[in-house]
Amino acid sequence: MALLLSLLTALVVFGCGPAPSLGCDLPQNHTLASGKTVDLLSRMQRLPTFFCVNDRKDFRFPQEMVDGSQLQKAQAIAFLNEMLQQIFELFHTKDSFAAWNTTRLHQLLNGIPKQQEDLETCFMQAMEEEKSVLPIEAPEAAVKEYFEGIRSYLKEKEYSDCAWEVVRVEIRRSFSSSTTLQERLRRKDGDMSSS
Repeated sequence: MALLLSLLTALVVFGCGPAPSLGCDLPQNHTLASGKTVDLLSRMQRLPTFFCVNDRKDFRFPQEMVDGSQLQKAQAIAFLNEMLQQIFELFHTKDSFAAWNTTRLHQLLNGIPKQQEDLETCFMQAMEEEKSVLPIEAPEAAVKEYFEGIRSYLKEKEYSDCAWEVVRVEIRRSFSSSTTLQERLRRKDGDMSSS
């Protein structure tokens, strides 16, 4: 179940573009929900970003997973789902509720499970299509390591307002950058190597 939730989380990240064929049947509202997630992350801003410039950090987002062509469709979906799951877990903490506008935070958290459900169908279909799927653990491990770094940073900074602002900007950026992978996933032929 945790794997499926992780896969669904990742797909939310990639649903920001137009809705061409994905090779599976994602509802049109999945794309709208992904766009809403990015919008909510933007609207959650509480401090001007320039106030926190000294707190910025490179969290080492696994961009190679998004840019590269080494992932099979099931692995890409697993990556997207894990992104969603980790975003949910990060923002579903008492420290997060203390830092953010609770209305927007609830909107963000309420949208993720539906996006994960949409991805589950695609994941099952991809697993059936790909006879010799590579292990899906590697993409998930990369996402988990990335979020462990974010959690360590927040703890080190004692969950300060600037630390949360830096993290919000980072999550929005990483979520938005996943659209390249999402577009490759949406290709009808499932060719993950072309961009």
